[in-house]
Amino acid sequence: MSIQPVLIDGQWRASRQSGVFQGENPALKTALPETYPISTWADCDAALNAATSAAAELRTLPPERLGRFLDAYAAAIESQAEALVDMAHAESALARKPRLADAELPRTANQLRQAAAAAREGSWQMVTIDSKQNIRAHLAPIGPVWVFGPNNFPFAFNSVAGGDFAAAIAAGNPVIAKANTSHPGTSRLLAELAHRTATETELPAGSVQMIYRTGHADGARLVADPRTGATGYTGSREAGLTLKSAADAVGKPIYLELSSINPVVILPGALAERGEKLAEEFTGSCLMGAGQFCTNPGLVIMLAGETTETFLANVSQRFAAAPVNTMLSGRAAKALQESCQALVAAGATTLAGGAPGGGAGYSFSNTLLRTSAAHFLRKPAEMQREAFGNLSLCVVAEDVAQLLQVLAALEGNLTGCVYSHTAGQDDVVYDRLIAALRGKVGRLLNDKMPTGVAVSAAMNHGGPFPATGHPGFTAVGIPAALRRFAALHCYDNVRAHRLPAALRDQNPNGQMWRCIDGAWTQQ
Repeated sequence: MSIQPVLIDGQWRASRQSGVFQGENPALKTALPETYPISTWADCDAALNAATSAAAELRTLPPERLGRFLDAYAAAIESQAEALVDMAHAESALARKPRLADAELPRTANQLRQAAAAAREGSWQMVTIDSKQNIRAHLAPIGPVWVFGPNNFPFAFNSVAGGDFAAAIAAGNPVIAKANTSHPGTSRLLAELAHRTATETELPAGSVQMIYRTGHADGARLVADPRTGATGYTGSREAGLTLKSAADAVGKPIYLELSSINPVVILPGALAERGEKLAEEFTGSCLMGAGQFCTNPGLVIMLAGETTETFLANVSQRFAAAPVNTMLSGRAAKALQESCQALVAAGATTLAGGAPGGGAGYSFSNTLLRTSAAHFLRKPAEMQREAFGNLSLCVVAEDVAQLLQVLAALEGNLTGCVYSHTAGQDDVVYDRLIAALRGKVGRLLNDKMPTGVAVSAAMNHGGPFPATGHPGFTAVGIPAALRRFAALHCYDNVRAHRLPAALRDQNPNGQMWRCIDGAWTQQ
């Protein structure tokens, strides 16, 4: 049996493993041929040592070198698009086109290039200079960054290519990627390209490293290790909170994306004006990719009335008639079934679906559940259980006051959306409910489903707990995403020639925005 090597300190080498695993084709329910190691602490320790050495050297490199790597890596990914898409399709059952080839892979290359531009331009450092007292500060690299990628985006959130990876590198840090178990082959191909590109652009050997899997105890140990600078994690709430507990205990930064049901409020005027269109739009958003998006609309809140009943009947029919897509893995299908059963046990009724199967491979029927606002308010925690997949729960309130109570009971979410009448008939109600909803979500939408997450400098892909571990940071959106992987460094009366280039009197590139004596300037 041939076991794939791990990437440590610039070399592909045999893992010091505790066991092995294989990837799986979820559409066929069959194991894929390659075998991957489960690393012991020895691999983690070696990677941290190499990353510590790399971090010291990366701090001395000009930003242009980081930008050159990120740009070249983006081009390398594009040059191997067909092989990458084939592997990701085999491991995830996500459609080659348009999902992987036309959307996610180009987005990944775009993220890397945006990160390259941010590294070169430098304003992300938030340079602040008090020239009278000669005190200067900026955000600087924090050190080795662990990145844990999720299962639902094999490219755009991959631990060795996605947004966290790009942001950490652009901020001047080495990355140790922990591949997701659901797509080890895709991560291996990306790591090969990243390693080759890092060598060609002369980055230190430990700048990009990757292991496939660890034991739970080692996962908690590595995020808390003194050599670790910070961790980026996207995945389940249970695993994420275990890592957070370990990191918090020793004061190590960890940025988590955990769970979100993304409430969508549909007001009566919107239903009366365009109910048929909304049913189509909601169905498409909820069922796209078997619902396996972190911003999938998992909770719909409406006011009781004839238009609401018509909408629910319409959506129920659409859910029943729509194809059932394959889920990312057997674990994902099982978790969705357990969540559905828990919601029904808590008192939700089934309008459509509710049973395993219906599609190729690992699948779960397109499921629409319903409950009253009164029942939701009796069991708010149980009713907000995340059902990661093609399932949504509809909550019907008797009046606006009860709808406001539901919003007040919500946990933190990545997104929240309100659909209202385009001519303003719902504006009075909108103004009342938005005060309750705004503080519960990172991104507020109007008349637009939340499923898409644009790679924009203004994007917030974050939110109050438990959507993320910290409400002040975003995992998407450059340059803001870089600031998670930085430490604030202050220099008091330090001689000019000893200062980092960004803090000297002369702007290092003429483009960087710096706050000098209270005014933002490029001078």
